[in-house]
Order: sequence, then structure tokens, then C-alpha cells
Amino acid sequence: MTRSSVQGEDTRQGASDAPERAEAVEGAGGDDGESGAEPGRRRPRGRRRALRWTAVVFAVLLTGTAGAGYLYYEHLNDNIRKDPLNLGDAKVAAPTPNAAGQTPLNILVIGSDARDSEENQQLGGARETFGSTPLADVQMLVHLSADRSNLSVVSMPRDTLVKIPKCTAPDDGTVYPASEGRVMTNQSLGHGGPGCTVATWQELTGIHIDHFVMVDFAGVVSMADAVGGVPVCVDANIHSRDGEGHGSGLKLEKGTHPVQGEQALQWLRTRYGFEDGSDLARAKAQHMYLNSMVRVLRENATLSSPNKLRRLAEEATRALTVDPGLDTVKKLYDLSDELRKVKPERITMTTMPNRYVGARVEPTEDAEQLFRLVREDIALDGKDTRKKEPAPATTPPADPAAPDDALAVQVRNGTRTDRLGTAPGRANTVAGLLVEQGFTQAVADPSVLPSEDRTVVRYPSADLEGDARRVAESLGVPVGSVQRSTDVSGVTLIVGADWREGTAYEAPVSDDRTPESAQALNGADESTCMHVDPAFTWS
Repeated sequence: MTRSSVQGEDTRQGASDAPERAEAVEGAGGDDGESGAEPGRRRPRGRRRALRWTAVVFAVLLTGTAGAGYLYYEHLNDNIRKDPLNLGDAKVAAPTPNAAGQTPLNILVIGSDARDSEENQQLGGARETFGSTPLADVQMLVHLSADRSNLSVVSMPRDTLVKIPKCTAPDDGTVYPASEGRVMTNQSLGHGGPGCTVATWQELTGIHIDHFVMVDFAGVVSMADAVGGVPVCVDANIHSRDGEGHGSGLKLEKGTHPVQGEQALQWLRTRYGFEDGSDLARAKAQHMYLNSMVRVLRENATLSSPNKLRRLAEEATRALTVDPGLDTVKKLYDLSDELRKVKPERITMTTMPNRYVGARVEPTEDAEQLFRLVREDIALDGKDTRKKEPAPATTPPADPAAPDDALAVQVRNGTRTDRLGTAPGRANTVAGLLVEQGFTQAVADPSVLPSEDRTVVRYPSADLEGDARRVAESLGVPVGSVQRSTDVSGVTLIVGADWREGTAYEAPVSDDRTPESAQALNGADESTCMHVDPAFTWS
């Protein structure tokens, strides 16, 4: 089972600094001693991660509580800040509607650690970082199925290594060049705003993103208070504090208890005391809190109180930055109305499967499987019983393919797996097949790639899409394995682990199961308690 990130650094210094323990997978770090550092290790002050309470804002959207928009409608609209949806050059095509004319909705929820106001600084600490470049330390992709029957959430660890594309800031036109090599994904926010985080996700996943919602520190305690508390469960008494002062300070008795305000923040950032003390355990606690919040807001009739709705709407709108498609209370309510069609038992929370690269993490083959399920609108809970519809005809590329003998193709070997070494000679063999078929400019790249689960054809720009499709067609590679990517400079065929031998490619049967390493948690699960480390219990 792939573990989530537990290692990190002072993210404001970049990947060159010495590694140290990271904070929560969703970015929840340590206030009041929950530093995320191992005992005896010193780390900079103020490493308190943004949006331990992202779940609160997300749950408000899920339940339609923003329907209080009739209260001070224009005032609430003025509270909401706006930013462009996508600051990158590459666009991902929207999914094709199903037979009923429905399309999925993908919303990226971003948590910023910005200390751009006195209120944010007071909540987030870190005086030395006041006014500095913000980081996207919480990133969750919310996928609502086309038929509105199910909802999936994919969280990405803040220290995932990705390539950030070129982004242009909307306010002053500053151009941020594409990153040289891979950097931590949370740095994307500092490349012009949330639209660059959206562009980074689209480049990595191939998933079309319709909207983003970004939230900051302000309003966290009052929002948590406004919903009247969220029940959480521990299997023993817990006090998240060790002899050296590490821990969030959370103190709860065994059993289920509602938490709100500061105690809710402590729950969301607790690592010391939960299970093995890793960020994987903290992410699990955050997903449990979010699921519980959704159930509370759907079932708690007291939230029909105008005063409580007004307070919650006020705090939520003050904390939001959204794209132009969500820039009014009415638009947010319409979105929430769509989201709340999904029952809790059809909500699935996951964390992007990852593996270590030094002190950082990178997506695994299981992560690509998870992204594919989202792209193809396949329910992560395995309960999607609808009959599969025939694949719709694909839209022809804007630029048709060049003649086969004029089409340059680079062939690379990505056959290595976690259990098997690289299959020798595969790039040469497949390049030879292409030459025999008339692609006389096909050449083998002698370098060996990391594992590629499936054979793919990648291309860097729209004018080469037709060429890439033609290469795929000649070998029997399905069109779904033709991908646009800035990782390549021309049409590139990567021979994957599914084609380790032979000269005829056979596309593997699709496995539509959610990988175990995604740590899926069902939204209706009320039975799970967080396991308490005996070293952090009390009597």
C-alpha cells in the first residue's frame, strides 16, 4: 500500500533546502506546536498550513447552505473575490455529453496559506511570511458525475512533484515560464494565481476543470461555530502533545464528540496521536471530518434558522475566491444545488496514490488509474450499475496527419515496473515496426523511462494531434491513449508495461476499480474511529 507524504521542507525555500517532515497531505500543518517536525528537529516558525478547514467551505457547497443568498444578496456578492479560471496556454477539451446531454462537473478546491491581511496573519501565524508569495497547500478535485448520481474527491499532497506550465498573471501580465524540471505542486499558486494551479492539474491529469473555489484562513473559527459542531470519533482518550511540545493540543475522551471552533481546527491538523503519526493518518482524519460535516449540514434542521444561515453565508463568501463562472451567490447556490443531489453513501474521498522521490512524492501508476476513472466518469465507489454507453465518435483533430513517411516519431522504453526490470530492446523493436509500416522517420530513444503502465502516444501541441493519432492507429493503440503533454517535444510513443514482448499490441482490458492505495472513504461511513497511538493517550 502506497503511503502518503510525511516528508517535506520549508516550502518557501524550494526543493534545494534540507528535507524535513512535511505537514498534512492536505496541507494541514502545526499550530501551537504541531510543527510537523520530528522530535529534536528544528523547523522554521509559522509553518501552519492553510485551510485546515477547507472541509467547512466544501461542505457548505455540498449542502446548499449558500442558499441564504437572499440575505444581503448584493453585499454577499461583493464579498466574493474573482480570478480567471486558467492561466496556462494548454486547454483540455470538455468531456462529450452522455446520451441524456449531461456532462460531469469538475471543481478544484484550493486552500491558500496567504497571510495577506491582519486577520489571516493572526489565524495563520508566521509574521515573517506576511505578504509573501502564497502556496496552494490544499488541493482537492471534486468530480460530480454526469448523471449526478455520485461524487468523488481526489486530494493531492502539497509536496507532489509536478511540472508547472507557463502561466500569465491576470493583473499585470507577468509571464511565469514553465518550471525547469519538477517542483512542488503548492508553488503553482505563486505563478499568477489559482488559474495556474488549475492549469497544473489539467497538465498532470488530463481532466477538464470547470471551476475552482479558493479559500483562505479568514473566518475559520466562526464558520465552524456556525454549523454547531461536527461529530468525530476516537477509539481512546487522546491528547496531541508530547514532552517536547509537538502536537495540535487536541484533547478528547474516547468515543464520539462534536468539535467546533478551535477544537475543529485542532482535529484537522492533528498528526501526533493519530495511528502511526503520519500525514496519511491526518488525511484520513480530515476526510472523516468532511464526510461528517456533509451529513450534519444535510440533516440538521437548525440550520434553517435565518440568523445561522446569514452568519454562515457571510463567513463563507468573505473567505472565497472563485472563477467568473461562480462569481455570485446565485451561481454558487446553483452549483450547490447540483452537488447536494448526491447522497452521502455515493460520496468517495480519496488521496492521490504516491511514492517517495527523496523527501518529496510523485504520482504512481495507481494515480493515473484514478485520474482515468475521473476522466471517464466512472464512479469510485464501484456502485455504478448503469450500462456502459458506446464510446462516442471522437472529434477530428484540427490539423490532419502528415504523410506517414514525413511524420517524425520518437519511440521510448517505459516497460519497467515495480516488480520487473526494463524489458530490453523494446524501443528498437517498436521503432522497427513503424519503419516497416512506412514511418521511415521513426527512431528509438536509447534512454530508459520510469514505469509507464500503458502504452501511450504523447504530443506537445494541437498541430501534432493528427500525427499522434495516426501513429496510434497504425499500431492498434486506442485513441484514449493519445495524450497531449508538455513533457515531450514531438510525437512520442512510449512503450508501456502492457507491451513488454511481441510485435502486436493488444490493449489491456480496462480495470475500473479504484486502487487500494487511494485510501477510499465512503461518505456514509459513521462507524470508523481514528485509532489513537498509546503514547498519546491519558486516563
